[in-house]
Amino acid sequence: MTPTNGGKTDLALGLALTAHQNSIIFRREYPQLKGIIQRSKKIIKKRGKYNSTEKTWSLDDGRILEFGACQYEEDVEKFQGRAHDLKIFDEICHFSKFQYKFLSGWNRTADENQRARTVATGNPPTTAEGRWVIEYWAPWLDPKHPNPALPGELRWFIVISDDDSPEGRDVEVSNDDPVLINGEWIKPRSRTFIPAKIDDNPYYAKTNYKSVLASLPEPLRSQMLNGNFSAGIEDDPWQLIPTEWVEAAQKRWTYQKPTDARGIAIPLTTLGVDPARGGNDKTTLAPRYGHYIDTLIKKVGKSTPDGKSVADLVAINLNGEAYGNIDVTGIGSSPYDRCVERGLSVYACSGGDGSSERDRSGKFGFRNKRAEWYWRLREALDPEHGDNIALPPDKELLADLTAPRWKITPGNDIQIESKEEIKKRIGRSPDCGDAVVYSFVQPEISVWGENTAMW
Repeated sequence: MTPTNGGKTDLALGLALTAHQNSIIFRREYPQLKGIIQRSKKIIKKRGKYNSTEKTWSLDDGRILEFGACQYEEDVEKFQGRAHDLKIFDEICHFSKFQYKFLSGWNRTADENQRARTVATGNPPTTAEGRWVIEYWAPWLDPKHPNPALPGELRWFIVISDDDSPEGRDVEVSNDDPVLINGEWIKPRSRTFIPAKIDDNPYYAKTNYKSVLASLPEPLRSQMLNGNFSAGIEDDPWQLIPTEWVEAAQKRWTYQKPTDARGIAIPLTTLGVDPARGGNDKTTLAPRYGHYIDTLIKKVGKSTPDGKSVADLVAINLNGEAYGNIDVTGIGSSPYDRCVERGLSVYACSGGDGSSERDRSGKFGFRNKRAEWYWRLREALDPEHGDNIALPPDKELLADLTAPRWKITPGNDIQIESKEEIKKRIGRSPDCGDAVVYSFVQPEISVWGENTAMW
């Protein structure tokens, strides 16, 4: 990876035009490709033909250079199975981790003499959604990393998938020797980070662009001028739950489940369930023990293709007098119905239903139940007036809970982004955040025998 203004566009094009045969350069949205395409035309000139419909260069020497975009999470499927020996992600912080890892999976070549390489370029993240980049290149970017790496130093990683991390987790190994995992030999892949500053770009160095960057307010000045990835990542002014509050809750978490005053383990209180049936989303379960959320249970969508499979998962993890709070919006009703058929204690969470509740101050109402539930979690995480909630140190959960934005409607109600709006902005479904929110919805049976919910 290489960041900032050190000539990353020319680096990307240079690699594609001199060192690789079949390349693709990604941006998050197609309009963002305009500058790269224009630059490629200046460099290539008449040494190839450009197809503006396919956004592909066919060079006279046989090289192919393609430009692609993945605005939404599911857009990765357009490129599934398409091999490129060079994949470049320009402005990597604009992509989700899932998009990066999925698309990188087809970084390959049939030519044994051709190197296969994935390159990510970009500036330091300016929003919470880009934090994964610092975690992915942690040996170079995380100042608290126990084994920091030097710029350009190679480190080796393998990906291990298990029940706790079905999407796979990166594990650093000492060298490139194959590692035996569950009876399979896995070849480690190298990773490195090369910092770049504006002074590394001779063209920018001759202009007043450096003085323009120097005039930016902090932390943009440190991020853009010096490529400082540790400079503060600001929350959006209308971010529903401050990042600092979620991080504080995660620091309170331990592997030891809570006990009551007598030292007796607190039983399962509720089980938040955000179901998925197939696709790229995950069925996610959040077990809650009082104010403690246990490690989230995540299953890839293909492992829960129908209501029965979700109900089976709920049955395994639901015990005692606890309720399973299931999202019934969209595909959720079928898993809920199958749970009811099996006699499980479940409550239907319908976020679109109206709410008659008020916020803690009494000044604001809620547009719907989804707004009410998310706002209650915000209040519970408030360091001054909250409930000392402990959340597992799950990076995906951190990103999900800090993703929603909110506003006040003309009717003085709190409204938050819909799941579809969040998915459009961050490129994936906030499954982990929703599951935790549902775990704090407290069902009760009214005198009329109908399900209602209270916080």
